[in-house]
Amino acid sequence: MAKQARAVQTWRSIVDAAASVFDDYGYERAAISEILRRAKVTKGALYFHFASKEAIAQAIMDEQTSTVEFEQEGSPLQSLVDGGQQFAFALRHNAMARAGTRLSIEGVFLGGPHPWGEWIDATARMLELGQERGEVFPQIDPMVSAKIIVASFTGIQLVSEADSGRADLREQVAEMWRHILPSIAHPGVIAHIKPEGRVDLAAQAREKAEREEQEARIAAEAKEAGSDPAADTGSRSGGAGLRGGGSGRGTRAGQTGDEGDEEPAGAGVAAAGGAA
Repeated sequence: MAKQARAVQTWRSIVDAAASVFDDYGYERAAISEILRRAKVTKGALYFHFASKEAIAQAIMDEQTSTVEFEQEGSPLQSLVDGGQQFAFALRHNAMARAGTRLSIEGVFLGGPHPWGEWIDATARMLELGQERGEVFPQIDPMVSAKIIVASFTGIQLVSEADSGRADLREQVAEMWRHILPSIAHPGVIAHIKPEGRVDLAAQAREKAEREEQEARIAAEAKEAGSDPAADTGSRSGGAGLRGGGSGRGTRAGQTGDEGDEEPAGAGVAAAGGAA
């Protein structure tokens, strides 16, 4: 169990470090050596989990979708809007979301699935659910509309990045929905949709940070006074943080053995092709 936990943690460290490197440099300029430096792992440990830089990039592209959850209860269209605003927030605060998006835009298909395939499929499913619940016009083709929505979001976040470093992305995405909703949804439904999302994620994050700061201060004061900080802060804890990257994974499928400092057979070839 200890070895498995260490493997999961190593995988997580590599993917998180690689996300920050791809976010900073893009795919072509990202160097394996920089990923190793940021992850604080050996070359052998990295190649135990990933055969190449391409494999790491694919893992990041797979991970980015975990930054969004579409609620199945209530209004499917509002859930779709909320999911888009979740990802807009993640693009400002989550390197995994930014790296995955940058890799997709740079055209890193890697011989794997379509880089926007999961987003399009998930959007189409929510539109189909909206049709079942009478929110979305029956004549709408969910897949066609899903591609338009995903393409619109992708372009808008790029323009927002150029204009304001994505500082205005929430409002820009809201404007996108104000333009799209009349073409796919019944007017009576639109009146109840909040294009900015039901939750102000930035305000929620600020409140969480303030709460944690207060709890840390109380704990420090309690420690100075010689009392148990847990008794003072336990009742104040609460609220789950925003969901970030997905849960860690173990080794590549079908692979056994331990992580080590030595590169496994064939890693030298992967390293030569993986370094930018």
